Amino acid sequence: MPRTASPRHRSFAHLVFSALLWLIPTTLLAQELRIAVAANFVEAMQRIAADFTAQTGHQVVLSPGSSGRIYAQITAGAPYDLFFSADQAKPAALEQAGLIVPGSRFTYAVGGLALWSARPGFLDHGPRPLERGDFNRLALANPRLAPYGQAATEVLERLGLTASTEAKWVRGENIAHAYQYVATGNADLGFIALSQLRGSGHSGKGSYWVVPRALYSPIRQDAVQLLRARAKPSAEAFLRHMRGDGAAAIMAGLGYQRP
Repeated sequence: MPRTASPRHRSFAHLVFSALLWLIPTTLLAQELRIAVAANFVEAMQRIAADFTAQTGHQVVLSPGSSGRIYAQITAGAPYDLFFSADQAKPAALEQAGLIVPGSRFTYAVGGLALWSARPGFLDHGPRPLERGDFNRLALANPRLAPYGQAATEVLERLGLTASTEAKWVRGENIAHAYQYVATGNADLGFIALSQLRGSGHSGKGSYWVVPRALYSPIRQDAVQLLRARAKPSAEAFLRHMRGDGAAAIMAGLGYQRP
């Protein structure tokens, strides 16, 4: 005759089964999420992604670069799930080409621009060195590839300084390269993202001028869920996470505005 499990054994089995169910979301169901991110937003994304992984178990692999370069990679078939651009134009172009999940495009942040020099006191009175021509090189991101570079050229145009400074421009592929030109002394000053000044990688040395937002078009930054990730729960979960208060606090601390 078969034996019936005792209440104690049934209780123990129930506990084991419940524990296994609890582990499923962070083990068997955990996914790897591939995110392409504009260079200006890398530190913010690293912090946001770390919080997301801690909460969900999904692993995030970041691929930073200029928005223009990432756009070209995506159109060539690069296997990204999400794209966080530094502008609106490239995500909109991907949408028009039918390469994103319909309805997934949204503005996640509005960036700020700063003029920075590693020389203490050099920019204590704003952009006077630009006006006087008292510098060796001016670093900026390539305006054709990077929206922050485009914003920098707008600032120079509105200040009436394009013609007098253009011969001294040194262009980086993205805003991270522009920062490095200044940090290494290869340029006396450069236009960088405000988030770079407030990030943990900034030494705090030198001087800077926060460029008034009235001098350049708003740097609205859009994100999209790419078509290859249309049935990927981790991608949808990350976009929900981006809209939460935790992500908003991280972005605000680095100088981004909410749209």
